Amino acid sequence: MTQHTLLIDADKLQDCGGVVIFDCRFSLADPSAGESDYLAGHIPGAHYLHLERDLSGPVGRHGGRHPLPAPEQFAATLARFGVGLDTRVVAYDAHRFAFASRLWWMMRALGYRAPLILDGGITAWQAAGGELESAVPQPAPCDAPAVGAYTRCCDIDGVRRQQAEGATLVDSREERRYLGLEEPIDPVAGHIPGAVNLPWQSVTGEDGKTLPVANQQARWADIPPDPVVYCGSGVTACVNLFSLALAGREDAVLYAGSWSDWCSHLDPA
Repeated sequence: MTQHTLLIDADKLQDCGGVVIFDCRFSLADPSAGESDYLAGHIPGAHYLHLERDLSGPVGRHGGRHPLPAPEQFAATLARFGVGLDTRVVAYDAHRFAFASRLWWMMRALGYRAPLILDGGITAWQAAGGELESAVPQPAPCDAPAVGAYTRCCDIDGVRRQQAEGATLVDSREERRYLGLEEPIDPVAGHIPGAVNLPWQSVTGEDGKTLPVANQQARWADIPPDPVVYCGSGVTACVNLFSLALAGREDAVLYAGSWSDWCSHLDPA
């Protein structure tokens, strides 16, 4: 894949018809903030997808803070907005792809046409002169397609097995969380033994736009084939998976439960 098939610029989106647009803004610190921002103003025609309601399943003892929803449940969610397997979709957020890339990965993992991510998010849209609206559009539902299981993902047993076979684990969190110097969310600090650190924020510049393909390729140059990528709960790891796709690599596996699942299996003693 190339940037052309993964990203869309704000200028092009303004002239792009016949697409379903999803606003994926969210805040881990305030789960209601993204939807409030959406209702205050969003790209015209955009529908809202909530990370915890729409892009995650029920939380249990294990599985992480944002487990993947059942495939048929997610297919039904998309169908409510008229999205079938080949529907053209554009996703955006305001967080350097942190949540739009979750939707991108989930749709691809279930065999949907890969959505485009708005480069620079809603900030780039406004900078390009794009207007916002507060009206919630009426969706045009369709029948939900039959889907199988998510592909290219694993649970903790898969992580252990692949690591035993020599796979490289890539921790996508900020360096201080990786080093265990701070942990604002999960009950245990640190990282999976043997994992290397490649923070997801380095996929984009300060303006929230993706860095050139050469930068993406350089990020992954020292990572052997078939890595297992994780973060805190399987969300921002998808930014790194998006980076891999930009770099022309499709060989990675997502540890869906990520660190929040891993530490739930640790002996509290």
